[in-house]
Amino acid sequence: MSLILDLYKSVGNEGFGKVVSSQAPYFSTIDPQFVCVKPGHVEAIIKNCKKIHNHLGTVHAAAMCNAAELVGGIMTDVTLPDERRWIPSAMDVKYLVKAKTDLRAVADGSGIDWSNVGEIVVPVEIFDTEDTKVFTAKITMNIKLKGQGKKELP
Repeated sequence: MSLILDLYKSVGNEGFGKVVSSQAPYFSTIDPQFVCVKPGHVEAIIKNCKKIHNHLGTVHAAAMCNAAELVGGIMTDVTLPDERRWIPSAMDVKYLVKAKTDLRAVADGSGIDWSNVGEIVVPVEIFDTEDTKVFTAKITMNIKLKGQGKKELP
């Protein structure tokens, strides 16, 4: 089982966002509040607040990209078989409507063949409080076997 999934189970929704943000500080800019973390599915809430606004007073595009990478990465980690590792290599995003409320970021990996090694695409959708889709992302994850591709020191 994933160490991240074990951590989530031990600290719960409230504590998990804080632990993740302490280990990867940039995620603290969106103050994620996890709702669900399980293999194939991760959801987190991003509160609408001034620190993540753009000049229009709506949620900034970078904040939504940050949320997408967070839930997509966590979902990938807790879903992959233990002998695999991952790193994001690309992200294609679409901003559909202005985000004016709290947001719910959802990574759903139910349609992905997790037995593959190489590039896989993880879909993420972000919804406002009216359940309107405001953003989508397709995150390309580079999946390798652990130990594969590492250079050894002489």
